[in-house]
Amino acid sequence: MLSQKAKYALQALGLLTARYEKGPVLISEIADHKKIPIKFLENILLELKHADILESFRGRTGGYALKVAPKTVKLSQIIRIVNGPIAMLSCVSLNFYKACDNCTEDSCKINPVMAEARDAVLKILDKRTLADIRDVDVD
Repeated sequence: MLSQKAKYALQALGLLTARYEKGPVLISEIADHKKIPIKFLENILLELKHADILESFRGRTGGYALKVAPKTVKLSQIIRIVNGPIAMLSCVSLNFYKACDNCTEDSCKINPVMAEARDAVLKILDKRTLADIRDVDVD
């Protein structure tokens, strides 16, 4: 299941995608429009800034804006930044692999099923970008 943090990140990025190349958007505006607690949103946006997805601007007209073109940012990348692994088990994770404590991959019957589930989800998330979740009700 997608964490609330990842859901908020994707919602905020949908709005920022709609405003791409139109200047920065205030955190309070994103929080109000998306009904996201502002302190939680600040942490999410800062994390995305450190990952070079967003850039921030200071001052009265400051805020956040996408640093890169929306079509170049895969949804799988965003989820990994704010949520960690996409796989449901660490033993099938591509980027956050960790062997299970109580079984071996050779004898485990859950591992291949979860690997297949991971691949199915990644097939979609790797071909979808921020452009696919662009808000349409934002000017």
